[in-house]
Amino acid sequence: MPVHRLAHYSIRTRDLAASEKFYTEVMGFRVGFRPNFPFPGLWLYRDKDESDYGVVHIIGEEEGEASGLDDYLGARAESAGTGTLDHIAFLASGWPEMRARLRRFDIRSTERIVPTLGLLQVFLMDPSGVVIELNYPAEEAVP
Repeated sequence: MPVHRLAHYSIRTRDLAASEKFYTEVMGFRVGFRPNFPFPGLWLYRDKDESDYGVVHIIGEEEGEASGLDDYLGARAESAGTGTLDHIAFLASGWPEMRARLRRFDIRSTERIVPTLGLLQVFLMDPSGVVIELNYPAEEAVP
């Protein structure tokens, strides 16, 4: 099959600073190289390797201003939440540390264990209303 794997996902946001804070301080990504596009944004990476093109791309929408965004990516109707996209999922480890971060930043989450998969699923929402699923080994569940 010619499709190998998910390269990244992009989020349009009206609050670039809140998205940067969420994805760096809560999710643990880091801001890295991003080409000089004609609109504001960030590329976020998992680690120091920038051979790929980042995991999450944040696209800053400038309210009421004509920018290069519409010319570059096309105009979009304003959206709310994840629309027809239900959620984005990541494999993860270190649930106790993440749980502490979520509490520190007052981010609500829901947890459930899928016994047949040995999986702890944690669902939370980013500042733009995108649902994030984090999948941990079930043994990391905190009683």
